[in-house]
Amino acid sequence: MISPVRNQILDHLELPALLIDQSQVVFANQAACSLLGSHIVGQDVRIALRVPAAVELIGSEVGGRTQVNGLSVPGSIWDMTCQRLADGLRFVTLHDASAQASILRAHTDFVANASHELRTPLAAILGYVETLLDPKAGGDSATRERFLTVVQREARRMQSLVEDLMSLSRIEAIKHEVPNDRIDLVALAHEVAGELSGAHIVIDTNVARAPIAGDRGQMAQVLRNLFDNAIKYGVPGGDISVAIEATKTGWISLSVHNKGEGIAPEHLPRLTERFYRADASRSRQAGGTGLGLSIVKHSVERHRGRFDISSREGHGTTASLMLRLLDN
Repeated sequence: MISPVRNQILDHLELPALLIDQSQVVFANQAACSLLGSHIVGQDVRIALRVPAAVELIGSEVGGRTQVNGLSVPGSIWDMTCQRLADGLRFVTLHDASAQASILRAHTDFVANASHELRTPLAAILGYVETLLDPKAGGDSATRERFLTVVQREARRMQSLVEDLMSLSRIEAIKHEVPNDRIDLVALAHEVAGELSGAHIVIDTNVARAPIAGDRGQMAQVLRNLFDNAIKYGVPGGDISVAIEATKTGWISLSVHNKGEGIAPEHLPRLTERFYRADASRSRQAGGTGLGLSIVKHSVERHRGRFDISSREGHGTTASLMLRLLDN
């Protein structure tokens, strides 16, 4: 006899929980029904779960713990625990470990990618320095100058990468702290545009001022990264269009558009991933670290805003962010 009181208690558990009698699911709490469907109550556990590792654990005499893959959606990872109760029932709980596994994979990938990105310029620097140490090569002034130019370029590339890694680390360390300095986004956009010598950035706005609560250094870096990307991947010498628009709902929208080749649709969802490049060779030639848009995304999220990228091949790319306006 299954206790109604016990069922009521289990129903309040946030973790999906099942009671198994012999091989039949006799109870599933609300979380389990949301995960697997309410139809599983009364079903044979082999049909309800359809995962050999889960069925094997439930059928064992001692119970225990196992990892179940693909229980909810393909790629999901669940930790399953099975305990034998005094009345012969088996008590099964499920814990979603997908996010934790995803974070671990992302961390592993990040370390591997960062190591690769640093190793490439370092190998070039070491190779050229070793060549310069050879009296035959190092003694020739033209060769020496050419090689030292490469060494300088690769060293600066490493420096940019380390600086971006540090920036990203600082942003993530304080991502839960909402910035509260008063910043005029219109004035800041004009200031950052003025720093980029040789670029023709046209700023169009429907407001004279756009006060937001933010971290001035981070927002300047966000605009610098967006303007720099638009210049690198736009038409050489072409205009970069910046539109700043205040909405009636209390938001400020800033979009940066270039007239470059555009980006294929399959790349768009991944552009803010660390080290992801739609065109790796072109990005490296342009001096990109593969972290610029990731920094933009994390900074905008820290400011409780929204960031999006849209593009059509042959029609250019637009990067847009939205932030809450302060009362004037």
